[in-house]
Amino acid sequence: MSLATLGLLAFLAITNPVAAQTSGNTSPGSGSPSASAIMENVYNRPKPTDTTALLTMTMVDSKNRERVRSLKQLSASFGTADKKIMEFQSPADVRGTSFMNWSYADSGRSDDQWIYLPALKRVKRISSGGKGDSFMGSDFSYDDLGERHPDKDEHRIIGSDKIGGEECWVIESKPRDSSFSYSRTVSWISKTTPIGFRRDYYDTRNQLLKTLVIRQTQVIDGFLMITQTEMHNVQNDHRTKMSFTSLEVNKGIREELFAERTMTKGL
Repeated sequence: MSLATLGLLAFLAITNPVAAQTSGNTSPGSGSPSASAIMENVYNRPKPTDTTALLTMTMVDSKNRERVRSLKQLSASFGTADKKIMEFQSPADVRGTSFMNWSYADSGRSDDQWIYLPALKRVKRISSGGKGDSFMGSDFSYDDLGERHPDKDEHRIIGSDKIGGEECWVIESKPRDSSFSYSRTVSWISKTTPIGFRRDYYDTRNQLLKTLVIRQTQVIDGFLMITQTEMHNVQNDHRTKMSFTSLEVNKGIREELFAERTMTKGL
């Protein structure tokens, strides 16, 4: 490879660049493990307690015209909750806009999400119906920025494949809740490490909508970190590239920072 976030991928939030610890990894099992066991292994992968990073988001339309946005991101785990804040630093028209996500280990609990728009001077909670919307004009939806629990989907192995010489399980996941943004996803998961390299997203008509891939990784303090990703909407040929720099882990980020006050005052 998150292939926070492969969300990334939803099972590995693409905007959370932690993928897996480089020491002590085990394969999902010998022979043919169940698809659910593989996805659980990815979800429960080792990860640092907290992460800080700078993020460059480059959006490219079908005519190769680019829009570039710079962000700062903080993410951390607190017991059964994973929390993240992203704040736009440039350009001027989006500076100060921030997004916060809280994901929970309880599979029956949906993510809590908020966005702060400086022009409105207020924090808005993202409703369940709005989580399928585009995040700030990118090819990622608000749903993609969360950490989706594997119990929310039914999984099955539909084949094997290679990505960059890495043997992968190809796993189809269908949501148990029909109101989810996608009818199904297909993920390429390493057979030797709890990590995903690619995910295809299908719309509610079961047509391929977009593909998320990992372009580059880097080992930092013993953890394999995602440093470049790309989401490609194949229906309108629009792409969003994300590049992570200045990555730091386990710096002791305080939980009280993940609050609406931080969103309005800035990181």
